[in-house]
Order: sequence, then structure tokens, then C-alpha cells
Amino acid sequence: MFLFLLFQIIFDMISILYETKPQKGLLCNMSGKLYVVGTPIGNLSDFSPRAVETLQEVDFIAAEDTRVTIKLLNHFHIKKPMISYHEHNLREKGEYLISRILDGENCAIVSDAGMPCISDPGEDLVRLAALHNVETIVIPGPSAAISALCLSGLSTSRFSFEGFLSTNKNSRMEHLNQIKNDCHALIFYEAPHKLLTTLQDLESSLGNRRIAIARELTKVHQEVIRTTISESVTKYTDTTPKGEFVLIIEGAKEQEKTTFTLEEAISFARQLIADGAKPSDAAKEAAKETGWKKGDIYKGIL
Repeated sequence: MFLFLLFQIIFDMISILYETKPQKGLLCNMSGKLYVVGTPIGNLSDFSPRAVETLQEVDFIAAEDTRVTIKLLNHFHIKKPMISYHEHNLREKGEYLISRILDGENCAIVSDAGMPCISDPGEDLVRLAALHNVETIVIPGPSAAISALCLSGLSTSRFSFEGFLSTNKNSRMEHLNQIKNDCHALIFYEAPHKLLTTLQDLESSLGNRRIAIARELTKVHQEVIRTTISESVTKYTDTTPKGEFVLIIEGAKEQEKTTFTLEEAISFARQLIADGAKPSDAAKEAAKETGWKKGDIYKGIL
């Protein structure tokens, strides 16, 4: 009996030690998760060790273009099955990918370059994951938008990412009209064959503002042109654009507020009264328009 109890105690101690022993590997004891993995935008040295380890240990990879991603995997000696997931098949493949994750597999989603989900179908997969309560983990990486903004020489305190403008003329102009008065920097992506048209539309809608045009970021032939929209139209009318572009445009100038004297505020209120408004209502409206106190204006019109 004593030997049996001793054996049981030893067995329990070994079990406890085994269960609490730290496990090696980034994804051990993890299952059913989606990893959003940033990839290099040009320089493979920018691919983080954590990103490499994640791709090595997930069960499969959802890639925007498997022909592009296989080059990245081969460079880092990663062998994992890939599934093509892009804007033309996201509805069909999205549910399939989520079903595999729900069955316990780990999936990494990557884009051709940069962070998935930014002007990228990955956003739809993350939305599906959220709907199904799938844990989503980000493995941060390079971003062309932020990299270009940092090099722009323009104000970076506030900005908005506008992505690619629509190829439809009416939709494109409607988009630009909605943001033309925004006072923060605007970030656009553009393909070389549409660059000149986009610059012409920007000039038409936003006026001649300062712009930074970035191309081939992190590559050998990286270029950042700091100029104006009008000058860039002239440049690319004579020069054929090459490479993928990021455009950083300065925001609209803040409109200066008109300063009114008290006499002008009272005169404004009196005009409202002449048009039929009650003195109290006229003083209130004049205060709203001029910034003066309603009481001061009311006293002036009595």
C-alpha cells in the first residue's frame, strides 16, 4: 500500500511538471486563429523574424497572389500550403478559410506587399473572422502609406488614407469633392497608367497644392519628388510614369474667421429686425454669426 501511494505521488508530480513546462514555438497550444502578417514593400530585409516564425508555424497561408508570395517563402526557406485569396474570389474563399480556422487550423493572411487589409481584400476576411469570434492577431510590417508620409516633408500630425480613386469619373470627382476642404494631409495610392489622369483631377478639384510623389519605396531606385500638383502634371505629361506610386497632398488651408466689431454685430441684428425678426431672436442670431454675447447685442439694439 505504501509503495502504491509513493508511486501515485511520483506520477502526479511528473504530470504537473509536464503540464507546466514552458512550450517552445510561437504557435504551440494555439489553434483556430487568423494572423495578419505584414510583408516587405520592396526590401526583403524588412521582413521581421516574428513574421518569418509565424509563417513557418501556421497551417496554411492565404495569399493575394501565390506567384508573388512563393518568392518570399522561398527566400526564407518556408514551405507551407497556400490558398489564393483576392478581390475576385473573396466571397467564395472567405467562408472556406474561416471554416478551416473554426476547425482548429491557424491561417496567416498576406498581401503582395505591405500590410493586408489596407486597400486589400484582407479586410473582408478579418470582418468574417470578427463575425465568427475568431481571434485575430497582427504581425506588424511595412506600410507604403506611412513610409511615404514620413518622407513627404509635409505635416504629419493629422492625415487620412484615401486609397485608390475610383476608375469611374463621376465617382472619382465625387470622392475628391467630399475631401477638398479637409485640412489634414491626404494619402492616395495610384498605378502608373492612371497617374497623370489622377493628378489632373486632383488639380481640378483641390487646386495647386504641395504634393510628395513617392515610388519604389525601400528599393534601390527609391524616389520622392516634392513639388506642386501643377508641376507634377507637367512632369508626367512629358515623362512616362513607372512603378507604383504613393501621393501625399497637403491639406486645405484653414479659412480665416471674420472678426466683427460690436457695432457691426448690432447693425446685423437691426437688419434682422427690419426683416421681421423679434429683437431677442435677432440678438441670438447675431451672436451666433459674430461671436459677440447676445446680451451686449440686445442692449445695443434697444
